[in-house]
Amino acid sequence: MTVAQQVLIVDDTEINLILFAALVKKLGDCESHSFSDSRAGLAWVQQYVPDLVIVDYMMPEMDGLEFIRLLREIPGREAIPVLMITANDQKQIRYRALDIGANDFLTKPVDKVEFLARAKNMLTLNDARKKLADQAAWLAEEVRKATHEVVERERETVIRLSRAAEFRDPETGAHILRMAHFSQIIARGMGLSESDQYLLLEAAPMHDIGKVGIADKILLKPGRLEPEEFEIMKRHATIGYELLQGSSSRVLQAGAEIARGHHEKFDGSGYPQGLKGEDIPIFSRIVAVADVFDALTSERPYKKAWDVEAAVDFLKAGSGSHFDPACVTAFLNAWDDVQQVRARYSEEA
Repeated sequence: MTVAQQVLIVDDTEINLILFAALVKKLGDCESHSFSDSRAGLAWVQQYVPDLVIVDYMMPEMDGLEFIRLLREIPGREAIPVLMITANDQKQIRYRALDIGANDFLTKPVDKVEFLARAKNMLTLNDARKKLADQAAWLAEEVRKATHEVVERERETVIRLSRAAEFRDPETGAHILRMAHFSQIIARGMGLSESDQYLLLEAAPMHDIGKVGIADKILLKPGRLEPEEFEIMKRHATIGYELLQGSSSRVLQAGAEIARGHHEKFDGSGYPQGLKGEDIPIFSRIVAVADVFDALTSERPYKKAWDVEAAVDFLKAGSGSHFDPACVTAFLNAWDDVQQVRARYSEEA
């Protein structure tokens, strides 16, 4: 079913309103809405979106220029075509009207043939504009859907990569989820953008992906590692980086950075690069706090879980040496959020 095009007519002279309404009727599938009071016409257009506005310049209280200016200020009315009626000797008025937002003009006395031709052209162009806008909206939605599918596939890849390391490590899936959400909490507390917070949430689970390259006899050893074994274990940071680097995916790029840098220490005594302070990438500094806290407070086959208070004391003691003080502060300042994550992703959940 075709919807009639809506035409708003604003003119303080009653005979002109009758004339223009009769001409609009000849255009075919159109409905006219006539107002002799420009303020009433403006009130109508605030509620409805016409396909064409016909407005006279010379009107009391509010002239055509002011009407057009206020019309263009109404959200969603910026592109409505406006046909202004002026006198032959009002060129300066036309220039000002164009500047304000008028699209075309008719001079008095109005020629009926010219009126019909100009009005029809403006309605046709407006209809094409709306169809293009609808198509653009449809395309934007299709792009959004396709992008969402890509993001979901990428997220699944990240999860599967993270689980690959998990299968070879006594750490649990709950640990991966907790430390990722702890990382997001710290990022938020440090004022990182929402997009970076989400990126970190997605990338943090890959921090230990490099453990897939460490032999079981070392990775799963229940006791303390010998110095030479620990040197081999330390390689997992570089292995993880090499596995993930070079991707066009922002998530995998961030994962590579985190994998290599989350064992760096703020005082420069960490590995593999011995970076110090803010030379350590911010995501790596954040994950260092999140990962260590959750590892300390989680029970494993080879160790008991620390009390939360003891783990907090460890973070405080390492602030400025092991950890970035800003990361520790952001973590502790959001303690209620931390506790909610621990409850939501408990080992028993």
